[in-house]
Amino acid sequence: CDMVFAMASETEKAHALLQTFSTASVISSLGLGIFCFVADRLLQFSFIQQNDWLRALSDNAVHGILGMWSWAIVIGLRKKSDFTEVTLAGFLASVIDVDHFFLAGSLSLKAALTLPQRPLLHCSTVIPVVALTLKFIMHLFRLKDSWCFLPWMLFISWTSHHVRDGIRHGLWICPFGKTPPLPYWLYVAITASLPHLCSFIMYLTGTRELMSIKHGIRIDV
Repeated sequence: CDMVFAMASETEKAHALLQTFSTASVISSLGLGIFCFVADRLLQFSFIQQNDWLRALSDNAVHGILGMWSWAIVIGLRKKSDFTEVTLAGFLASVIDVDHFFLAGSLSLKAALTLPQRPLLHCSTVIPVVALTLKFIMHLFRLKDSWCFLPWMLFISWTSHHVRDGIRHGLWICPFGKTPPLPYWLYVAITASLPHLCSFIMYLTGTRELMSIKHGIRIDV
């Protein structure tokens, strides 16, 4: 009997893997990869590079769009309320740049861009720590069902931000130091595949089932 249940479980996992690479999600991921390339080329225009505020805001906007797009691949956009989640994902992907100003102790953009070290939220080790802490807090306050997606959303949004920053600065994995700058192809590959990887792990942990109930549908990513 145990063997039958084990085989059934493995079959479900295999089915989830196939769902993770559905046609719609693969096309969306290809679009995400293309967007990475196009956006970075657009940011190289001289009128953007010559204006600090325009460059910073444009760069931050790209971070936000990557976060939104990545989460949209995970949940799909099937009803209006999904756009609220996607918007939140974009906000999370963008807001961590605020730590530049906190470390600078000033609202001066020049001070924020010329820091002697990288601010705390740009340490990649912080991502799993914050995500797991958030998951624990939600469990403590019995919010794990209605807000079960939040740690995953934070993980995807912040990781996409860090990986994109990594093509210039590498990943800061404290306390071990930082990596060399990431190859551009690796940045695009990680960004495009991250929603699929997270979606599959969410299935294995039961999060996707809870989200399906929340969304009133079976999530097919």
